[in-house]
Amino acid sequence: MRHETTFKVVIAGGGVAALEAAMALHEFAGPRVSMQLVAPKTAFSYRPMSVREPFGYATAEQYPLADIAADVGAELIVDEFAWVDTERQTAHTDKGAELAYDALLLALGARMRAPFGHGLTIDDRRMDELLRGVIQDVENGYVRSIAFVSPVRMGWPLPLYELALMTAARAYDMDLQVDLTVITPEPAPLAIFGKEASEAVGGLLSDAGITVIASARARVPVNGQVVMQQGKTTLTVDRVIVLPELFGPSVRGLPAGEHGFIAVDRHAKVRGVDRVYAAGDAADFPVKHGGLAAQQADAAAESIAALAGAPITPQPFRGEIHGVLLTGRKPRYLTAHISRNRGFRSQITETATWMPATKITAQYLAPYLDQHARASAA
Repeated sequence: MRHETTFKVVIAGGGVAALEAAMALHEFAGPRVSMQLVAPKTAFSYRPMSVREPFGYATAEQYPLADIAADVGAELIVDEFAWVDTERQTAHTDKGAELAYDALLLALGARMRAPFGHGLTIDDRRMDELLRGVIQDVENGYVRSIAFVSPVRMGWPLPLYELALMTAARAYDMDLQVDLTVITPEPAPLAIFGKEASEAVGGLLSDAGITVIASARARVPVNGQVVMQQGKTTLTVDRVIVLPELFGPSVRGLPAGEHGFIAVDRHAKVRGVDRVYAAGDAADFPVKHGGLAAQQADAAAESIAALAGAPITPQPFRGEIHGVLLTGRKPRYLTAHISRNRGFRSQITETATWMPATKITAQYLAPYLDQHARASAA
């Protein structure tokens, strides 16, 4: 261990997990730690709401990272994390910086890839650019059928159902007949949330006239064609919208995990490596969601704070998920406890059971963003 006055923490990333960890550490450890936040961009984008952009809503909210870093006493370094030397406890960046650490938290996110050679693959960084034209073609009557397809390997299926429901609502409002089909390897819609919530979502889809083909292994061999069940079933449509496959960041200097994800324990500590933690989509928890990322970040922050000498007993990652399902009408609020890749004790309600009722539930980041939103509105 190094012997500086304060405990050095390097946080790599500029998304939900990174910011939640920084805020949690500021709360738990205060002046015991000095933080460096290494982020590739200068702003944090609240991406969960980007699914609304193709329907004419405002683009995702942007928050300057310099302001957030200053509020938690962190030094912002605009750079890309490159690799880690765990023996020397040094994080390396793309621009050649060498950052010594007493603890390192990797919140690098996942890498998205198109699972098929055809179809429009969802990317929440540019939803309007990708899908605005499709929605306009629906409104103008040029598109009469759409398939929303999930590959076998998926991280978070909610946007696919949101796009289907919002498209159905838009078509209904314009008195248009559009055949919409969701094709998923799940045994039922949003099965990850458990039986109660899944059945309720299935009812919403049915009421909207959306066909669901579940337990399906699909591929898109050509534009406008979805082949399922080893070629036994083929669906021909005007457009195909596809969820991306997610892969981990494959961090040089750490043990190689399956599909590049970082293997962590229940405290978000990287398995087999001292003083290195990972949270969010880069970690090997199979469900990728901002609220879960924040909980992983909190677990890591508690462990790091304890290392720094803070009087805290680290608690493990909980796996309690809160999700807002946008429908084009009244949103629905889903909750469940997730154990690896299965949900239980789930429910779906028309009013939020948590506050603030945001898309991403994070103990420190959500109230922070809510406060800023209220100040901006005022």
